[in-house]
Amino acid sequence: MDFSQLPAVFDSHLHIIDARFDLVANSGYTPPNFSCEDYWQRVAPLQVMGGAVVSGSFQGFDQDYLLAALSTLGSGFVGVTQLPVTVSDEQLQHLDRKGVRALRFNLKRGGSEDVKQLERLARRIYEIGRWHVELYVDSSQLQQLYSTLVKLPALSIDHLGLSRCGWRQVLQLVERGARVKATGFSRGNLNITDAVREITAINAGALMFGTDLPGTRAPTAFGERDIETLFNAVDSSLIQRIFADNALEFYRLKP
Repeated sequence: MDFSQLPAVFDSHLHIIDARFDLVANSGYTPPNFSCEDYWQRVAPLQVMGGAVVSGSFQGFDQDYLLAALSTLGSGFVGVTQLPVTVSDEQLQHLDRKGVRALRFNLKRGGSEDVKQLERLARRIYEIGRWHVELYVDSSQLQQLYSTLVKLPALSIDHLGLSRCGWRQVLQLVERGARVKATGFSRGNLNITDAVREITAINAGALMFGTDLPGTRAPTAFGERDIETLFNAVDSSLIQRIFADNALEFYRLKP
């Protein structure tokens, strides 16, 4: 594919795994190192102008690795972290000043706060910093969470929700303003083209591209075929929005 067809890209979902900071094995899994330099090498063919560094299950509530990554990656990059319900207002404000913009609840792998604290924390982080919540969740769980999720101030769902089971709830949430990350295509059992078209038909501002690099535990890591899939799925008028503008607006960054 000719990557010159791409606009400057905002990568809405990437992980940095820095061996200088402790990791927490998750179900016996500890990922290999993936530094900021490794990231830049992998995305060299793309015009990446920024992105969202997302905390994984194996990073627990550690903020040191995230702040180091944001400092190294520089302007245009923001953080998506995991925090306990006991986090102080002062800590939230400190993280906000350092570029953190969202709180992740990892229902798929764990490592984050209990979902029982979801609504309480979502309202608090929005009031203090206008942060949103990001969910790593199999969409088959969305029906039982739906009444809570529709009350949240701002929400995004990772990896297209992963599953055909519960897809109706994904689309209902999009109708209510939720964003969805077009990432990790090999992680679920969706028809990616159909999923992307259904989401953008409801809200052209909902879909946000991300590489999901380095693709920890994914059957297949990000590659050129993922970009081709998106290009072939939508009208060319949506490319700028999916690859940059939607995420820039959601993370409150200037183009």
